[in-house]
Amino acid sequence: MELRDYLRGLRRHWIAILLMTLVGAGAGYGWTVLQTPVYVAGASGYLSSTGVEDLGTSTLGDSLARAKVPTYLEIAGWRTVAEHAIEELGLDTTPEALVQRIEVTNPDSTTFIKVNAQGSSPQDARALAEAWIDAMKLEIDELEGDGTAGSAPVTILPGDVASLPSSPSFPDVQTAVMVGGILGLGFGIAFAMVRTVSDRRIRAAEDVEQRTGVAVVGTIPIVPGLDDATRLVDPSTSGSTGKNGTFAVSEALRALRTNLQFMDVDHPPKTIVVTSPLPGDGKSTVACNLALTLAAAGTTVVLVDGDLRRSMVATTMGLPGGAGLSDVLAGRAALADVLQRTPKSNNLLVLAAGSVPPNPSEVLGSERMHTLIADLTKHATVIIDAPPLLPVTDGAVLAHQADGALVVVTLRKTTFDLLDKALDTLQKARGRALGIVLNRAPLRGTDAAAYSYEYRRDYTSRAEPDEVVPAEVSALPETSRVDDADTDDLVDEAPVAAPRRGGRRG
Repeated sequence: MELRDYLRGLRRHWIAILLMTLVGAGAGYGWTVLQTPVYVAGASGYLSSTGVEDLGTSTLGDSLARAKVPTYLEIAGWRTVAEHAIEELGLDTTPEALVQRIEVTNPDSTTFIKVNAQGSSPQDARALAEAWIDAMKLEIDELEGDGTAGSAPVTILPGDVASLPSSPSFPDVQTAVMVGGILGLGFGIAFAMVRTVSDRRIRAAEDVEQRTGVAVVGTIPIVPGLDDATRLVDPSTSGSTGKNGTFAVSEALRALRTNLQFMDVDHPPKTIVVTSPLPGDGKSTVACNLALTLAAAGTTVVLVDGDLRRSMVATTMGLPGGAGLSDVLAGRAALADVLQRTPKSNNLLVLAAGSVPPNPSEVLGSERMHTLIADLTKHATVIIDAPPLLPVTDGAVLAHQADGALVVVTLRKTTFDLLDKALDTLQKARGRALGIVLNRAPLRGTDAAAYSYEYRRDYTSRAEPDEVVPAEVSALPETSRVDDADTDDLVDEAPVAAPRRGGRRG
């Protein structure tokens, strides 16, 4: 994977990253709510010598007080001092636990003792700081004096009165939220990277070509205008958004047609099977629209529904089902009697699937099927809608008899494993993969950049109103154009079916 793939993965999973960041920040805030708040209050004491009468004595007393500072700092952490504070405040705790809540310091070059005390409330913290100063004074008088107040040569006098803290020192809500958010962001990025690396779904054409060695000959975007009820696009749509906003699909189908025409200039494919790894990839829709697009360029096209198990061509084209391919192969009907001309194009003939035989694979692989395809290929380009390659063998059987197969896959759904198995099935059946068609490519979002058709719409929409846009000319060699007398008879005898709604789903 390249750096752009990781960046694309981050963009693809940005919602998950955002949610995890918010969850982390919320967890940090929730942790602060569950903690017992700790307030810190400070009190100070002044070391002073007793019995000072003149300036000389005062100087000696000050020197003595400075010398006592390290000693008194050590005394401040004694258990006996904590016991005096517990007795004064009536606390229900142990001296060891109380000492952990006290911090005693001495500012440099001074005789001040500063006590910082922790409490569950501002009042408790202030009371403990002041009580600790008093407890230190009692302990010093007992050690260096006779036990009475002020009997020690150097004593500690209460200094600045402790003020009530306005906010707790622990927990720090802002810090907790920031740390939780950063941890959530890290988990979100890690999740996105793991999903990106482990994602086996097809997302880009270059990845498909690099992995399979088969060219991507078409990319069909997904637009809101195409649904289960309206699967066909108008191949004449040009220079506008088209009906139902299908301009992008029309342009993609034209690009697919061009790629097929120039795939082999000397021997262009005349019999093309359209299949897919699994059902639901849109192969029938692609086959019908490709046939219409080829017919719009002046090529005579025969669209054959080779999916005898779940036929969809007649329904998609708006034609009656009735007799069709299986009946011709069984000898129950003549080809000219079951070919239907669709009103959507004068150059397109449709051969429906017909009745469902008990052995579709054997019927499609029969010599009669081979002869039928050869006869149709003499007069027209044949597009065969074949069953999926993985569930049944019908698609591979048809691909063996055709010039090649187009494999339709669904972007962001079909996995590389399924595509590899489908191509392997074609290879084992000695079928040729003409190319891969990426269906339902997004026009918006993270994966849409490579499949955007907006620039084409912008280009074509700027044409002058009176500008004449020439009709598109097919690039097929003259041998692919239909002008044989036999083909004319075949087309003339084909009945024209009135379009209808609905149809049978196999």
